[in-house]
Amino acid sequence: MDTQTIAMAQDIDFSLLALFWRASFIVKLVMILLTVASFWSWAIIVQKFISYRQARREAAVFDRAFWSGEPLDELFDQIGPQPEGASERIFASGMVEWRRSHRQDGALITGAQARIERSMDVAIAKATENLTRGLPFLATVGSTAPFVGLFGTVWGIKVAFEQIAISQNTSLAVVAPGIAEALVATALGLVAAIPAVIFYNKLSTDSDRIIGGYEAFADEFSTILSRQLDA
Repeated sequence: MDTQTIAMAQDIDFSLLALFWRASFIVKLVMILLTVASFWSWAIIVQKFISYRQARREAAVFDRAFWSGEPLDELFDQIGPQPEGASERIFASGMVEWRRSHRQDGALITGAQARIERSMDVAIAKATENLTRGLPFLATVGSTAPFVGLFGTVWGIKVAFEQIAISQNTSLAVVAPGIAEALVATALGLVAAIPAVIFYNKLSTDSDRIIGGYEAFADEFSTILSRQLDA
């Protein structure tokens, strides 16, 4: 490699910002898209960790209150028909339907058990929707970001070869910048995809456990009410 080529290569700025500004419009668009997707993924991840911690803490507090031996009617009067926690809302939905199923003479309306269970199922479905909101985006980023980055790389290499053909110069000083710019797109795709896949699996498992706890509580509560109905 001659002295002039070495001097040209040393003068090239290979910082990420410089590589971004030198990239073609399509590659820039890909880089911006992947950067936004990465930041959005991290925002969802942090928000989910906070909300899942709150959900577990709320469920633990409510479980202690529910199994403390306190009469269910008194517990319901304390939390009200529209509580904030998901576990409390499931319990409240069942208790509201339980009270509505009583006639003025104290007798139960036919089909009370089925209506109570459906009411709690609706509350569980709403809690599930809140817990899983945002997870499909993580799955989408994890599965598509590497291919979007690869598209940016392929396009960048195409542009780099076009520039080489126009300049009629195959020296490293001409080839390296274009290739480096193209490879940044693949790197950004991996940076976006890897955390999204890892935390999607983690958060999906955590949400399944929390939802399983809600379903188990609903079954236990339904069993308790069923005993009272039979009595």
